[in-house]
Amino acid sequence: MAQLKKIDEYRWEIERYGDMNVPGRIYASDALIGDILRDRAPEQVANVGCLPGIVGASLAMPDIHWGYGFPIGGVAAFDYQDGVVSPGGVGYDINCGVRLMRTDVQHDQARNRIRDLISRLYRKIPSGVGASGSVILSKQSERQVLIRGAHWAVENGFGIPEDVEYIEENGCMSNADPSTVSRRALERGRPQLGTLGSGNHFIEIGYVETIYDRISAEAMGITEGTVTVSIHSGSRGLGYQVCDDSIGIMVKAAARYGIHLPDRQLCCAPVQSAEGRDYLGAMFAAVNYAFANRQIMAHGVRSVFNELFGERTAHVRTVYEVAHNIAKIENHEYEGKNRTLCVHRKGATRAFPPGSPHIPLRYRHVGQPVLVPGDMGTNSYILVGKQGAMSETFGSACHGAGRVLSRKRAVKQSRGRSIPEELAQAGIYVMAAGRRTLQEEMPEAYKDVTNVVDAVTGAGLCAKVARLKPIGCLKG
Repeated sequence: MAQLKKIDEYRWEIERYGDMNVPGRIYASDALIGDILRDRAPEQVANVGCLPGIVGASLAMPDIHWGYGFPIGGVAAFDYQDGVVSPGGVGYDINCGVRLMRTDVQHDQARNRIRDLISRLYRKIPSGVGASGSVILSKQSERQVLIRGAHWAVENGFGIPEDVEYIEENGCMSNADPSTVSRRALERGRPQLGTLGSGNHFIEIGYVETIYDRISAEAMGITEGTVTVSIHSGSRGLGYQVCDDSIGIMVKAAARYGIHLPDRQLCCAPVQSAEGRDYLGAMFAAVNYAFANRQIMAHGVRSVFNELFGERTAHVRTVYEVAHNIAKIENHEYEGKNRTLCVHRKGATRAFPPGSPHIPLRYRHVGQPVLVPGDMGTNSYILVGKQGAMSETFGSACHGAGRVLSRKRAVKQSRGRSIPEELAQAGIYVMAAGRRTLQEEMPEAYKDVTNVVDAVTGAGLCAKVARLKPIGCLKG
């Protein structure tokens, strides 16, 4: 990458070369850039910069790593009239996201009962590849899920009305079009609502170890020593199928519209084309499925805590839920003009600043909560979006630690080790549907989440609110 130049302590630029329409920009520190350069993710950043209608720069967060077409951790905004939408810029797990819940349970109370707590969650919330849930949808009810999202779940007894107020987009994208979702995708989605899935999906029990910003923490209702729950999952087989269905369509569409692709995996279509509109309608439907999926799991978490600690002691409430792997039509100011853009965030989180009308009123004076989980053995962070994100990254930030080892390499390096025993020695009790998942997700497979967070806060995209420490984890 001869074109990669260091701009400052937290910014690196890929100068325009070849067919690039805009430069690339990677947010990373010296501590991270070596890992980033070990795979070809920067090349993917450059390739995204070649797509028509891209605005500003092809962006990458510090948790960047190799993905399908776009890098995971990639952000790109395209002009709504002249730009494109790309399934590779969203990913297969559409609206994979994280919900953070707070409780009034104290750290010591949960630690003393952590095995029972995780075991009950394991029985309550199905996990693993192809897992089916207790909510089996009819064709009509599934259509309503795709239209109503988390609202459908609450209206059907899964949660409380307050929950949807603290979900990105209030848990529902209004332009979802179930008619564009294939029969196969619908079949895959019907039995899987309320399930965790596999891979890097998890439910993590932690506690608030450190508070950095007491004003923001007070707005979120979190205090030191209290227990938190993070739920990380997405749109399951339905979302995967929506993406898979769209790839072949988009390859043909790119050729039809004369779009040069530096990588076939960047297949795309103009936002305003029939193919572009159909993909957005199906993608938004999968987004709503994921919102409903996490809402049902959150209801299960709340019921387990209420059973174990009592409803008054538990007092489980949603802090916020963020979406990753999504493309949205948003208005942003760019070069002094208000532009309507199609913003792709793949393995990246929206991070709107204080004053934004798109975040809950309760958080409007501090900024949107940004949730950054680490690996099973390290801390997670709560951040808030700052004006720097709106000015530089179309209101976007990192979404996690980011892999440094492929799943295959992680399994190879973990042979002969007991990951559960190692985590238990660190005070973390873990359960999983399969041993291989724990090998794939071992702590060494990920970057140091503190370095990732320091990069986005150092660059002025976000500010730290609190650090969470895990004590138990349920893996898919």
